[in-house]
This record gives sequence, structure tokens and C-alpha cells, in this order.
Amino acid sequence: MRRVLDHIDAQGHEHLGVDELAAVAAFSPFHFQRQFSALLGVGVGEYQRQTRLRRAAMRLAHRPGETVTAIALDAGYGSNEAFARAFRSLLGQTPSAFRTSPDWQALDTLVDRLNRLRSEHMQEHFQSSDVEIVDFPETRLLTFEHRGAPALIGATVQQFVAFRRAHRLPPEVCDTFNLFPVDPITTPADDFHMLLGVATPRPIEADGFSTWTIPAMRAARIVQIGQSDNLAPGFDFLYGQWLPATGEETHDHPPFVRRVSFYPDVPLHEAVTELYLPLA
Repeated sequence: MRRVLDHIDAQGHEHLGVDELAAVAAFSPFHFQRQFSALLGVGVGEYQRQTRLRRAAMRLAHRPGETVTAIALDAGYGSNEAFARAFRSLLGQTPSAFRTSPDWQALDTLVDRLNRLRSEHMQEHFQSSDVEIVDFPETRLLTFEHRGAPALIGATVQQFVAFRRAHRLPPEVCDTFNLFPVDPITTPADDFHMLLGVATPRPIEADGFSTWTIPAMRAARIVQIGQSDNLAPGFDFLYGQWLPATGEETHDHPPFVRRVSFYPDVPLHEAVTELYLPLA
């Protein structure tokens, strides 16, 4: 089933038939749909529809240069009208309205639901050999703070992406970081905050942005593939299993991640995130 979900994501806009997906799973076509529904709690057709609309929503929010028509076609809809009906039924807004003023809470609910479908039955498992202790170099960042519920971070990301685009700081040239001064799981939503950072070789002054330097340090690094919205599996392993087993001590610096590649630039299961636990 993990192969099936990865295959659905990799195909993007295509609606894949039962026979093809059953072959990917190495299941009988006669039983595949029932097995899929029993495991994930949703039909394979509905799962495909929701994943395509999730990707469309991300592109509407963060790819202003793409037309609604192009996004509709890529999501597998032959007309803007059909796309608008499907999008509104799932997210409560038309595509144009979402692009203008996104309902981030509705999108977060969708993302969380799809992530749970996958993670509850196909959990990521790490082992000690997945962890590497590295000498992380001093890195100067320009950071933008998000405060408030994690579910609303989409609006902050949208501002951050717009700033990067305006100042010509593309991800393929200037690395993307997130820093976590507080635990998103245990911190009340109103008190949650985190930093979105971009590595920049030159100083830039902008309202709402400030500098942060990650000092040169030892750090435990683990690479999480896919599930870029949910970093808990990797960090839980580092803090809950690897750290106690090694006797290492933490550095007085918040944990952070480097976004190597991210959705929707790559298929969801191909997103690569490096998780860093600073060490003394």
C-alpha cells in the first residue's frame, strides 16, 4: 500500500485505474479496492481526488504565476467549472477565492487528514544507523517568525515565499531552514512560534525579518523522506531513542531542519528534509 500511495502521488494529475494500482500493490484487482478502503478508511478514488486537490491548493497559494486553468488541467479537470465545484466541495472556497484569501484552516484539516491516513498505517521507522553526527558550519539566515496556531502557518509561508521571490533568493541557490524554539506538539496553539529562514550571503533589511546565525556546531542529522508536513517521526526518534542510547548532550540551540526539496516542487513522497539535533 505504501507503493500505491507513492505511485498515486508521483502520477500527479492522472486518475489511476483499479487494475494499475492493484498491480502496483501486487494484489488481486478483485480485492484491491476493499483492501484499500479497509486499511485507509477511504475509497481509492476519493483518496486520489483529495490528493490532487491538495496539490492544486498548494499551487494556487504559492505559485502566483500559474493560471487557474493550468492548475485545473493538471489536477485532472477538463474545465474550470468542474474544478471549481470539486475544489469548493472539499475546501469551501472556489479556486479563485482561495488564491486571493486562502482558508488555511480548511487546507490544514485536509493535509492533516491525508497525513494521518498514511502515517497511522505506514509509520516511518528509523534506526541508529540512519543518524549521522556532522560538523554543521556557521550559517547566516534571514528569518521570518510565525506566531500562533501551527495550522495557520500557510499564511506565514506565503509571505515568506513572496519575500524570497521579490529578493531573488530561490531555494535552489539559497537554502531553506526552519528553527523550532518550542515543541509544536506540547505548546498551546496561541503560544506556538517558529522561524522560517533563508540562507543569504548578503544583508537584507525588510520589515518583519531579522538575522539569525546558526553557529558552527556538532549535530545529529537524520534525513526524513516524504511527510514534510509532519517532522515528528524523525525528531521523536532522535530525542526518544537515539539520544538516551548514545549519552550525547544537547547544545543550547533550538533544533532545526533544512528543506532540501519540498512539495509541490517534487512529489510528496520525494520531499527531503534534514533534521538536526544540536549537540554539545
